[in-house]
Amino acid sequence: MLADILAQLEKQASAGESGVAAAFELNWQSLEPEAQKLACLLSLFALAPIPWSLVESAASYSHLEFDFKANRTILVERYLLQELAEDTYQVHERIRELLQQKLKDLAEADEFKRGFCQAMVAVARNIPQTPILIDIAQLTLAIPHIEETATVYQTWLSDENLISPFVGLGRFYEGQGAYEQALPWREQSLSVTKKRFAESHPDVATSLNDLALLYNDLGWYSEVEPLYIQALEMYKRLLGDEHLYVASTLNNLAGLYNDLGIYNKAEPLYIQAFEMYKRLLGDEHLYVANSLNNLAGLYDSQRRYSEAEPLYIQALEMYKRLLGDEHLYVANSLNNLAGLYNSQRRYSEAEPLCIQALEMKKRLLGNEHPSVANSLNNLAELYRSQGRYSDAEALYIQALAIAEQRLGANHTRTITYRKNLKELRRNRQP
Repeated sequence: MLADILAQLEKQASAGESGVAAAFELNWQSLEPEAQKLACLLSLFALAPIPWSLVESAASYSHLEFDFKANRTILVERYLLQELAEDTYQVHERIRELLQQKLKDLAEADEFKRGFCQAMVAVARNIPQTPILIDIAQLTLAIPHIEETATVYQTWLSDENLISPFVGLGRFYEGQGAYEQALPWREQSLSVTKKRFAESHPDVATSLNDLALLYNDLGWYSEVEPLYIQALEMYKRLLGDEHLYVASTLNNLAGLYNDLGIYNKAEPLYIQAFEMYKRLLGDEHLYVANSLNNLAGLYDSQRRYSEAEPLYIQALEMYKRLLGDEHLYVANSLNNLAGLYNSQRRYSEAEPLCIQALEMKKRLLGNEHPSVANSLNNLAELYRSQGRYSDAEALYIQALAIAEQRLGANHTRTITYRKNLKELRRNRQP
């Protein structure tokens, strides 16, 4: 227990001295400079379990070169650090306060802070755009330390790295469908980049775009369009009309219009983004597949099924070539194609795709993810179309329970699932 550290330090303090602080000072004076530097570096980490790999990374970026494991052992023996599990450690809150006081007097303090930030940025940049269960498990211990970088050590983040912790944290929480937890990081990203760059840097536009995407996930549609338009205008001004960020924002804005049923605005933007992606990236790229899928979704919404189907199939095949058969984008693509077949009453073709998408999402995201709820609802819709009302009802109930828990009772998707369930029950009444 971390409390044992304080107890041991209190035992070391002689009578009449001030307990932990005095014992800490005795231990500190007996440490070699290398152990002192390692202890000061550890004081930068959050009050949470620390994977030792993060410490080594921060030390490397801080240009520290000595035997970290030997000095780690010394810190544990002196009750300044506790081993929680293999290669996982933690510093007690009181000890951390005392170590941070020592850090202030260290000549290398700023270098340590910059190194710590660089190490956390490296982790944040590796957070996938759509993290799945395995990614979440691997990243969870690092998250409090990335949050520490974003909140406490912003000053020591370079211009190039400023946005990275916020982007990574947003992705981490959004990947779990934890949109409310992602919100403060997306909002801080915008405020922090605006404060440092005003409106003269692409990272401000990226923050606007990311915040709009999150508002869309939250169902706050009235707030989305102005953010996308701001981001688009800023990207064009700073990067020119022909840039990947421009294409992505056009695509996102088209997605909003599609969701709102404003198809005449959505289609030209989708086509413009698609053609720009192909010019910039070639025919065989993930972004091109996304554009094909999105354009197919637009045609599907307009019941232009003969135009939608070949695009859905082309996107699905490209996803499989680029990402393999077991990927979230593949699951979403299967789900979309199943929805198209359901709309055409091609039930025997729709059902296996719908089930395959649902099972894949459960494997990748867990059983309680909002995206799983969406697939449950879609399969329920398929069963309702076939008159399989009992099967449909059970799935609607599952989808609604997940949505209420993860998205809240008033989210647009929760409202849709509740409405679907009510309509099913009403239509079944004699």
